[in-house]
Amino acid sequence: MSKLLRKPKAVEISPGVTLIHDVMTDSSLLEFVGMKVIDLNPGATYTEDLDKVECCIVALTGKITVSDQQVTFENIGTRECVFEKKPTDSVYVSNNQQFQIEANSQARVVLCYSPSQQQLPTKLIKAEDNQIEYRGKYSNKRLVHNILPDSNPAANSLLVVEVFTDSGNWSSYPPHKHDQNNLPYESFLEETYYHEMNPKQGFVFQRVYTDDRTLDETMAVENGDVVIVPKGYHPVAVPDGYDSYYLNIMAGPKRIWKFHNERAHEWILERK
Repeated sequence: MSKLLRKPKAVEISPGVTLIHDVMTDSSLLEFVGMKVIDLNPGATYTEDLDKVECCIVALTGKITVSDQQVTFENIGTRECVFEKKPTDSVYVSNNQQFQIEANSQARVVLCYSPSQQQLPTKLIKAEDNQIEYRGKYSNKRLVHNILPDSNPAANSLLVVEVFTDSGNWSSYPPHKHDQNNLPYESFLEETYYHEMNPKQGFVFQRVYTDDRTLDETMAVENGDVVIVPKGYHPVAVPDGYDSYYLNIMAGPKRIWKFHNERAHEWILERK
């Protein structure tokens, strides 16, 4: 099994709360990015004390209430399925805080983490505040919901984005990377991909590779899988008949997204 591909493992961690993924820095190849995926039954609660990390709580599906003991955001979340393709609500909570999530309905939540020392206010990131983009052309088209882009100063380190790629298209393509501290040309950002497919029996292919090919893995990624990108290029190919969704979490020493396209394939952008 690839060290970069994580399969979902359902573990009940408290009544009505199931941990699907636990990809934290002490159990992965990453230093700056951590993530968990949890399912909550209606009425179930999940509480966590943040130490030296910040967290973006993404209401992936269903309705939840989020509180940091000082402010409460009730009944947030906008969809029952990610393939409704509409933005959802999220909550940013800074380091050294405690938060609680209560499920108002059956819900799946993604918890996005990165090291942080400077405290910032807890903030509701409303669905309508997501920046929506359409990227690419030909067979390289995708819909992007920017939850926490680098233009949003709500976080210290985290960048969070959703990407929808239609059947037969490529995504994160042409191949690009962001693994060098070489600003203003390229920034160092680790990344994770949480994948879903429609219909659920589908799959996509994702390749993660470096210029010198010391890292070069191509994975068949199924519904609910997570792919870890510690460095290198990381394109995604979506087969005919299936649509792709993924949630990206990125973080690094500086909170800026500057990527470098693989020169061998950059010509693709110049087609007329």
